Amino acid sequence: MLGILAGMVKPSGLVKPVSVTRIAGRYLAHQEGLPKLPVPPLQQTCERYLAALTPIVDPEELNHTWQLLEEFQKPGGVGERLQKGLEQRAKKMENWLSDWWLQTAYLDYRMPVVVYSSPGVVLPRMEFSDRQGQMRYAAKLIAGVLDFKSMIDNETLPVEYLGGKSLCMNQYYQVLSSCRIPGTKRDNVVNYALDKRPPTHITVVHNFQFFVLDVYNSDGTPLTVDQIYIQLEKIWSSSLQTNKEPIGILTSNHRNSWGKAYNNLIKDKTNKESVRAIQKSIFTVCLDAPLPCASDDMYRTRAGVQMLHGGGSRWNSGNRWFDKTLQFIIGEDGTCGLIYEHAPAEGPPIVSLIDHVVQYMKSSEMVRTPMVPLRMPQKLRFNITPEIKKDIEEAKQNMNIMVHDLDMKVSVFSHFGKDFPKSQKMSPDVFIQVALQLAYYRFYKCCCPTYESASLRMFRLGRTDTIRSTSIDSAKFVKAMDDPAKHAIRGQAIDRHMLGLKLQAIEDLAALPEIFMDTSYAVALHFNLSTSQVPAKTDCVMCFGPVVPDGYGVCYNPMDAHINFSVSAFNSCQDTNAARLAQALEDALLDMKTLLEQTPKAKL
Repeated sequence: MLGILAGMVKPSGLVKPVSVTRIAGRYLAHQEGLPKLPVPPLQQTCERYLAALTPIVDPEELNHTWQLLEEFQKPGGVGERLQKGLEQRAKKMENWLSDWWLQTAYLDYRMPVVVYSSPGVVLPRMEFSDRQGQMRYAAKLIAGVLDFKSMIDNETLPVEYLGGKSLCMNQYYQVLSSCRIPGTKRDNVVNYALDKRPPTHITVVHNFQFFVLDVYNSDGTPLTVDQIYIQLEKIWSSSLQTNKEPIGILTSNHRNSWGKAYNNLIKDKTNKESVRAIQKSIFTVCLDAPLPCASDDMYRTRAGVQMLHGGGSRWNSGNRWFDKTLQFIIGEDGTCGLIYEHAPAEGPPIVSLIDHVVQYMKSSEMVRTPMVPLRMPQKLRFNITPEIKKDIEEAKQNMNIMVHDLDMKVSVFSHFGKDFPKSQKMSPDVFIQVALQLAYYRFYKCCCPTYESASLRMFRLGRTDTIRSTSIDSAKFVKAMDDPAKHAIRGQAIDRHMLGLKLQAIEDLAALPEIFMDTSYAVALHFNLSTSQVPAKTDCVMCFGPVVPDGYGVCYNPMDAHINFSVSAFNSCQDTNAARLAQALEDALLDMKTLLEQTPKAKL
């Protein structure tokens, strides 16, 4: 039994690094040197697809899928034709997958970005004794982000390396000054950093009121922490009334509904200018109202939901513009973190930015600057017609339904961190993934399709592919107890290749091949466990919602001596329970540690 575990967790070069090496370098020259994402061989993907299905579908269904795959792969058959089409696409494009992935995973997806798509990050709790503390923290944070931005603007952002191979840095250039724009059928993302005159302002929202805050002087230098603080004080003082319409809550609605409401909203010239100012801003800062007191144990969970949705229409859900790529959230009660719109980037670049900002804030002191008069930050005006008011009410109701439906548990596993698996010569990520498989199996007495995101940043414009943590080996181990494949980061995983073949079929063929209509394909893509390791130097944790109604979203940050976890589910599903899975995960980690400690080392 232990041999299975050891065999699974020992492969070297395994997925995401806990630390990446950074070397300074120019962006474009670096990007051109990156290899292009390969199209994996068709036979290899078919074999791996069948192996991935083995632990999660019944033998009869598996046999049916095997027959379909045999037909699909025949020489001169439909599979070969689609594979050739993909290979042609790969020759012509910088990355055969990236545009398709952006569209299918994000811009065509019509569920709200809130809970269903946008991840939140909980930062360590702050002790603000007064609102000046909140303002001081916000001012330092803004200065820290601008410091990070200067590296992006000057193309001096250090290139990241993994296993000696340089990584694509493109996502860093997409997260500032960008915004998602809703459509009635499909959204798009606009990056204003590419404009001839890139934006020089951020937006600040307080009591549902939006302000434009210029963060650069006329000579191009950024405002000092002290100057930003003075400007935030002005914003605070001119937005004390709390009876304003929460215009930002419109962005939390179903994308088609928001697309329609958006078209209606921007018919008015003032509204259009205000919306454009938010969209163009470098990022948004949300100065949140305090929440009722909570115990330390409950605080983390409540902070997690606060980052994901703002707590509902009577709390801070209207104090957001959820289409904005980056929104930093700073609560009067010390609840801090951020939420980001997922279309432009994955978690690691966001976490790098956080690590930089947190470090900057430690070293940055408030320095009294000569009193140069600064322009009053501009309050953005909105003309609310009865129709817009109705759209706001609908968005409020839908938001409150989402708030009641989200079941969340954010916890700290304090018994050990990544230090223990490392002492056993094991990958901490794989150790945690196997514990998740064990926890789920104990809970449900079956294995389920499991998604762990793996970075494709070794390739130009690379985003992610899927590590399917449920394997024949992991199934054997969890059954005996009561290597996820290392192909993903090398561009040899199955999920994006299968998606590519399907999209190629939609472009080229009159009918979709049977392999994509098969029950097994639907089962394989129904990820009851959607997981991600997002390591950070900062003691933070990322949170996101489940991707299926009867599933879980699990994110973790393994620190040296503890592990930060977030587990989400939906209350509307009787069979899921975030707190129970979090407890089962804790038990599984401890049981695996005991198993390893009780086993003579020679047997490994």
